[in-house]
Amino acid sequence: MLVTTWVVVGVVAGVSGVMIGYLALRQARAVVEECQRMLARQTSEGRGDLKAIRDVAVCRYDALSEMTGRLSFSVAMINGLGDGIVLTSINGRSETRTYVRPVVAGKGQQPLSPEEEEAVRAARLGLGPLVPSRATGPL
Repeated sequence: MLVTTWVVVGVVAGVSGVMIGYLALRQARAVVEECQRMLARQTSEGRGDLKAIRDVAVCRYDALSEMTGRLSFSVAMINGLGDGIVLTSINGRSETRTYVRPVVAGKGQQPLSPEEEEAVRAARLGLGPLVPSRATGPL
């Protein structure tokens, strides 16, 4: 009898969890659809081009222990759809390396460094243009 009770409790809990998850998914989809409709309406009214670069953030940091002064940087340039690029420059004493990585829907298409992720996050949240790096603190 005790085992049967626990089985029933487990089934009820599992079904309840699935239903709560399903309702949350429906609500999230409704919110996303409403945001898409709002953006489409703004674009059709001439308020803006979603494909134009509109969010920019620069994250400066010390990439190499031999160099100080936060000469290395990552720049995220993102449009209204969350697409764009992250341009990174790693500066050392004798050389500079520059990288560019694509961003689609707010996510890097290749693995991003923590500084690049911070630049993308700051651009998407409108925290730019200059944002402090977590590793170095405020500007």
